[in-house]
Amino acid sequence: MPNHVSDRGGLPVMGAESPERADAALNRRRILAAAQRLFESRGVDCTSMDAIAGEAGVGKGTLFRRFGDRAGLARALVDEGEQAFQEQFIRGAPPLGPGAPPADRLIAFGEGLIDHLEAHGEIIAAAEFGPAELRLGSAPYLAYRTHVLLLVAEAAPEADGEFLADALLATLSGGQFRALRTMRGMSVARIKAAWRELVRRLLGPADA
Repeated sequence: MPNHVSDRGGLPVMGAESPERADAALNRRRILAAAQRLFESRGVDCTSMDAIAGEAGVGKGTLFRRFGDRAGLARALVDEGEQAFQEQFIRGAPPLGPGAPPADRLIAFGEGLIDHLEAHGEIIAAAEFGPAELRLGSAPYLAYRTHVLLLVAEAAPEADGEFLADALLATLSGGQFRALRTMRGMSVARIKAAWRELVRRLLGPADA
């Protein structure tokens, strides 16, 4: 899925794709809606591409040509749901949006992403399946990385922001978050508290 840069601070923007033919756009909406229903009712791991094609009323060939595999379909669903969250950290109220110190904004970003993962973590983790280049080159990840990099550079100009941006985001990947919640039994509140501590140790105390 191509990435596009808008005037929103240079961040890649989801949903800014070339126009589709009407029939292709209709099939896309049907497939995504069917996948969302089945993923929510059965779970991602228990939903086959055959089941999604049947639910959407399209041929399996159409599904595979359009999305490649289940991970590609999950990535498309993630992209569909990312625009609202991106809008919040680009233009929303502080501390998540502009107007707060960078460390405060980074803490708020992580807490918002944690809430996003709690609501959609299974689909996001499925979207991460496959070569790392797909996840690290996806529009949502590039938007997150650019945002975190800018905040780190503002808060700690001497730090290696290129490394820290990826390192910080690695702690909040879909797979990592699911492991913390299910394998480690950590609560959302505990993960948020750990994120706050991590940011403060790296960038210094955020303003109260």
